[in-house]
Amino acid sequence: MKKRTVLITFTVKTSKFESMSERNKFYKELYGWKQIVKKQEKRYTYRRDGLLDEMPHFRVDRSIFIIMKEHMGRMRKFFEEWEDKIKWDMFDVSLNKRQEEMLRRCSDEG
Repeated sequence: MKKRTVLITFTVKTSKFESMSERNKFYKELYGWKQIVKKQEKRYTYRRDGLLDEMPHFRVDRSIFIIMKEHMGRMRKFFEEWEDKIKWDMFDVSLNKRQEEMLRRCSDEG
């Protein structure tokens, strides 16, 4: 059976980042973030997408997730931009048909 999914794991090397702000930028670009804007007496909340919001994925743990192999090119490019500040790896994984369909539906629900 052809493996169509990839498990990605990463670890940040906090000391390699110039600042906590730069480290946070990495996380925001990957996972997205919630932005709160206060204007006069009102408060507006916006969801800003990250790379993972643009593709179906399962988040297994804080720094472990599964994506479809077809999205690996974009993910590899992202991680290579940060390669001096993080350590990452990928592993081919097999999902059963039901799990794979759930993964594909994740993008439709986002």
